[in-house]
Amino acid sequence: MSRILVIEDEPIIRTELRRLLVRAGHDVSEAGSVQEASSDYALDSFDLVLSDLRLPGASGTDVIALCPGVPVLIMTSYATVKSAVDAMKLGAVDYIAKPFDHDELLMQVERVLREGKLARQNAALKREVEQAHPVSGMVGSCAAMREVFERVRKVAPSPATVLVLGESGTGKELVARAIHAQSPRTDGPLVAVNCAAIPEGLLESELFGHEKGAFTGAQAAHAGLVEAAHGGTLFLDEIGELPAPAQARLLRMLQDGEVRRVGSTRPRKVDVRIVAATHRDLPRRVQEGTFRQDLYFRLRVVEIRLPPLRERGEDLPALAKHLLEKACRQLGRPLATFSPDALLALTSHPWPGNVRELENAIERAVILADSPMVTPELLALEPAGGVEAVGTPADVVESGAEAEDDSPDSIEEYFRRFVLEHQEHMGETELAKRLGISRKALWEKRQKLGIPRTRA
Repeated sequence: MSRILVIEDEPIIRTELRRLLVRAGHDVSEAGSVQEASSDYALDSFDLVLSDLRLPGASGTDVIALCPGVPVLIMTSYATVKSAVDAMKLGAVDYIAKPFDHDELLMQVERVLREGKLARQNAALKREVEQAHPVSGMVGSCAAMREVFERVRKVAPSPATVLVLGESGTGKELVARAIHAQSPRTDGPLVAVNCAAIPEGLLESELFGHEKGAFTGAQAAHAGLVEAAHGGTLFLDEIGELPAPAQARLLRMLQDGEVRRVGSTRPRKVDVRIVAATHRDLPRRVQEGTFRQDLYFRLRVVEIRLPPLRERGEDLPALAKHLLEKACRQLGRPLATFSPDALLALTSHPWPGNVRELENAIERAVILADSPMVTPELLALEPAGGVEAVGTPADVVESGAEAEDDSPDSIEEYFRRFVLEHQEHMGETELAKRLGISRKALWEKRQKLGIPRTRA
C-alpha cells in the first residue's frame, strides 16, 4: 500500500480525490495548503505528493523542495506550456490539468509510484553489485537442506518475520535472498545490513536515519536503511550484535510499523519485512540480559536453522562443483575439474569456516592453477585439527567445553602460533581467509588471547 499526500484547498475536490485513491488501494492523507502539510506530516515519508498549483500562501510547487526524493505530481486549472515547464524545472515529475478524468489520474499516479519503486530497487541493487552469491547459490539435497528449502517455500509468501540461525559462513544471507525472491515483495528492494560491521555509535543513525543537526557532523537529513527498504525486505545479519538502544528502536518498528529518525520527534510509516540472522546463542543472551526477550520473540516468528558444512557430507561434491564453475566464470578461466585426490581432500576436511571457507579455497585454487585440474596442493587445506578448532567461532560452541590452553595442540596455541608466524607478511583479510574465519572472528580471538595487531 502506497502513502499519498493530497494538497488541495477546495474541500470538495480534496474529498473526491481521497475517495478515488483509497478505492484504488492507497493510504491517503490530506492538507489544504503547503504550510498545513509541512506542519502536520513528515513530507519525505510519503511515496507521492499530489498538489494543486495555486494554493493559499505558498505555491504548490514549493512543496517540491520540502520533500526531496519524493515525487510530486502537480494539478492545475491553468494548464499551459509555460506552467508545465516551470513545474518540471522545479522538480515535479509531471502535471495534470483540471478537470481531469479519474482513469487518467489513476494511470498517472500508478506510473509515478511504479517508477519510484523501481528507483528504490535500483538504488538497492547498486549497493549489492558486488554481491557474490545469487539465490541460485543455494545448493544441497541432504535432509537438513531439504528442510531449509521447504521452510523458505512456506514462509516466503507470508509477511512473517524470519530468524535464520547457523554458524558463520553457512549461507544465511542466501536464505534471506531466497525468501525475498519468492515473496510478493520481490519487486521491492532487498537491503542487507551487517549489524557487526557498523560502529555502535553510528548504528542507530545508519539504520533509522537522522535529522540535520541531530549530532556533530549531521549537516543534512539522512534516511536510514530501514526507510531504504520500504516496500521490500530488510536483512539484519548478526542481529545478536545489536546494542540495547537499537534493539528498542527495532522493536518499536516491528510493533508499530514506524521509525523515528535520530533527532526527530515525528515518526515515519514504513512497510518493511524483517529477516534477521545470527550465529549467536540468542536464548543465552536473553538470560544474560544482553538481548531483549520481547524482541527475540518478535524475530523468531519462523525460525530456519542452517546446518554446518561438516553435517552436509552428501552435498559437498555437488556444492564444490557448483562453486568451482562459478569461480571459473568470475575469473575468466576455462572450466576446471577436481582430481580424485582433491575430491578426497575436500570430503575429508572438517570445514570449520563452512561454505565461505570452501569457496575461498576453491577460488584460490583456480587463481593458482596452471591447468584445468584442481589438485590437493592447490586447495592448500590446513591440517584438520588446527583449522577446525580455530575456525569455529567461540559463540557457536558457547555451550560446549573449551579446549585447554596448556595443551600443545589446543585451539588457542594453534591460533597464536599461526598469527604470530604470518602476520608480518599477511594482512588481516588474508589471515582470516587462511584460518577459515571472518575478520570479526579474527579480531575477537586477538582480543581474547592478547595478540596485538602489528602496525606498518
